[in-house]
Order: sequence, then C-alpha cells, then structure tokens
Amino acid sequence: MKQCRTLAITAAAFCAFAFAGATMAQQTAIGIATGPTAGVYYPLGGGMANVLSKHVPGLQATARATGGSVDNLRLIQSGNSELGLSMVDAARDAHQGEDKFKGNPVDVRTLLVLYPNRMHVVSIDGMGIEKIEDIKGKRVSSGPPGSATEVMAFRVIEAAGLDRNKDMQRERLNVGESVNAIKDRRIQAFFWVGGLPTAGVTDLGATPGVKIRMVDTGHLVEKMNAKYGAGLYSVGVIPAKTYPGQDKDNPIAVVQNILIASAKMPDQMAYDIVKTFIEKRDELIAVHAEAASLTLENQLRKNTTVPWHPGAERYLKERGVKM
Repeated sequence: MKQCRTLAITAAAFCAFAFAGATMAQQTAIGIATGPTAGVYYPLGGGMANVLSKHVPGLQATARATGGSVDNLRLIQSGNSELGLSMVDAARDAHQGEDKFKGNPVDVRTLLVLYPNRMHVVSIDGMGIEKIEDIKGKRVSSGPPGSATEVMAFRVIEAAGLDRNKDMQRERLNVGESVNAIKDRRIQAFFWVGGLPTAGVTDLGATPGVKIRMVDTGHLVEKMNAKYGAGLYSVGVIPAKTYPGQDKDNPIAVVQNILIASAKMPDQMAYDIVKTFIEKRDELIAVHAEAASLTLENQLRKNTTVPWHPGAERYLKERGVKM
C-alpha cells in the first residue's frame, strides 16, 4: 500500500511538472526596443513589458535600452525586437527608405500613437546661447547616432539656416552623456527630443550653481514641414517650471511618438497588444505621466504617417475610432 501511495505521488508530481513545462513552452517571448536610460522611452517601455507579461496570457515581454528610434527600427527590421518606440519622422523615413534608411526600407507598421515628443535645445547661463542661431561656432551635441533626436536636430539646424558640419563642433551624445558634458563645460548646448519631464534635463536644472536655459524652436516648424512633409511637425510648448530653474515657457517643435511593429506581426498579437495598452493605460500612467496621452481620441491617421497594422486597426475600429 505504501509503495502504491509513493507511486501515485510520484506520478502526480511528474504530471504537474509536465504540465508546467508545457505551459512554459507555450510562452511567446517578445522584445521591446526603448531608448537611453535617462529618457522617457526606457521607463515607459519597461512598464509596457510588465503590463503585457501580466495581462496577455502566453506572452512574456522584455524591454531593452537602445540608442533610440533609429536603432529600434533597425532592430525590428532584423527581427531582434518585436516592438519598438519611435518618433514618427524616423519611422516615416524607415518605411519609405529615406535619409538614414536610404535604399533600405523597413516594412514597419503603427500599433499606437503614444505621446508628443518635444524638441529640447538645452544650454545653461554663461554659454552665450540665447537663440538657436547662437549655436554657430559652439560645441554642441546633436544626439546619439542611433536616435531620432539626431534626425530632428539636423532638421532644426537646417531650418535655422546653419550647416551642421561647418557651423559648429558637433558631438553625438545621449541625453545622460550630454548632461554630464554640459556640467563639465565640454559642450555649450545639446539637443534632446523626449517627453516631459526628461530625467536627465531635470537633473541638470537641479544642479547647484547651474541656471538652465531652454532655446526656442517653435518658429522653425513651418520651414521643417515645407521640406519634410505637411503636418509632420507641430508647434508646442515646454511650460515654465517643467524643469528646475526654467522661468518661462519654451515654444518648441513637436513630433508624435508611436509604438511600432513589423508588418509580419500576427494580426491577433497586434490586436491583443493594442487592446491591453488602451485598457490598462492607468498602469502605464503610474510608470510615467506621458502615458496619459495614450487615448482612443489620439489614434488618428493624421498623427502618424506610417500605415496602421491591421490587427491594431481592427481593435480601434471596434472601439469606434474613426481613423
């Protein structure tokens, strides 16, 4: 009898182990390409990974730090990430095979419009920079090579009538590196395109003995759209007091952020991802306030120049979005 009980327990344990193994085998792992750790993409992408892993059965998501939008698009193109965060201008270039993707288009699709990305041109008192044209002859960072910050920075510089290669000494630093470099007076200004607030810029403004100076770019939007596409950029503002020591509103150029995936993503997976992020938005807002912009009202064709994924489109139409 004792031997039978032992056999029964052993068989039950084996079955439980086999069931657990089968369950694990059914898990689908996906990667989310985000951005530098001092920006908004990284914490928001981490929150997205947690929400998907928690609420979508059979899905295990992991976020990874990257150089930003351009890196993320290339990771999706290579199949090394399933999801990514990107600025619309970089994603448009990738889809159409232009600029950094010239001759090498990426078959990418929009899943969601996330939040507006704000162009930060940041300096500090004592650098002699009051307006964008003052960066001429200065050492500035235009953003890291794998970022859409660099793409948009080049377009701002061009719209201001400056030559990015001749009129300045240009570094290619991420936001954290840029903050450290300007603290050490190794650069006089830096470009960063991100949400509000960006942790690195907050850190700079809070540094003792430093007075932050935000440079206006809103007046350049019309020229940028004239060359790169009507409606791609818009005029926005970084409100006074967003950053420590920022004592006035900062009119700036704005571009939308989108969640992207390969066109090859199965329709049902895209549907489930979009449904989860819309319906669990409060959990993302708890990670970063910019997720408050993740509303049905913002899911419009005018907010992205990249085609929608059919799975995303199906969910949004079911919810009554007139795209």
